[in-house]
Amino acid sequence: MDWLALSLLNGVSHGLLLFMLSAGLTLIYSLMGVLNFAHASFYMLGAYAAHSLSPWLGFWGALCVAPLLVGVLGAWFESVVLRRVHAQGHVAELLVTFGLAYVVFELVQLVWGKGPVAMVLPVALQGHWATPWGTLFPVFRVAMMVLALLMLLVLAWLWRRTHWGLVVRAAVTHPHAVQALGHNVPQVYRWVFGAGAALAAAAGVMGGHAFVTEPGMAATMGSVVFVVLVVGGVGSLAGAFVASMGLGLLQSLLIAAPWTPWGWPLSPLAPVLPFALMVLVLIGRPQGLMGVRHG
Repeated sequence: MDWLALSLLNGVSHGLLLFMLSAGLTLIYSLMGVLNFAHASFYMLGAYAAHSLSPWLGFWGALCVAPLLVGVLGAWFESVVLRRVHAQGHVAELLVTFGLAYVVFELVQLVWGKGPVAMVLPVALQGHWATPWGTLFPVFRVAMMVLALLMLLVLAWLWRRTHWGLVVRAAVTHPHAVQALGHNVPQVYRWVFGAGAALAAAAGVMGGHAFVTEPGMAATMGSVVFVVLVVGGVGSLAGAFVASMGLGLLQSLLIAAPWTPWGWPLSPLAPVLPFALMVLVLIGRPQGLMGVRHG
């Protein structure tokens, strides 16, 4: 049963990476109602920023600084660009984020080239960890899982236990009341958008080391993260977590499954699974697994 233990570990690690990426997009939509098509571009920028910073700061320094830089860039984009088109409605917001995604894609190719770049892990994160079942699992994947769980706990604590979280939750449903109480709602929007971009960049640092850092990584992850958003329920952090873990586990099990029903391997179905599941959810439960039906 080694394949099962390894598949479950791979599925959990991939699901947690998906949640790291989708959590920021969920926060942005919850507060601002913006489906940010450039969210995966921040994921890509995090990976490339870590690649450039690692020779000077090392892996851990790049892991801290790269999300911070991308978060500041996201906050700047919200205040300078996105806020100016907000009055034009959601279509304008979608188009401007869609344009940003293409701009980032071209700039990445211009600065770093069209091929993949090398990502070097520190010695402490190389090698394999022997599970109690005797299965060898990459140490870096374990570190990625721990980081994602820590991020989840910190996010939950900030959301539920702090004054900042209270203000953001209030601004989701009653922004005018929050403004009347003396809080700067546009500033809340700016920093939540920046925090969402930083979360995506942190996922990019980890994903860039776990997979391949190349210009197509945003398109690869971007489509899946929107599936997570729809399946879990648009705007639901809990739903994003459930959908991320479910998709990660199901895809991993399909890829590694030893069965070949009717002589056909199941692994080719893995890339199709997220989109098939999204269609089924939209047919049977349009609000998503943990979303709230409106109207």
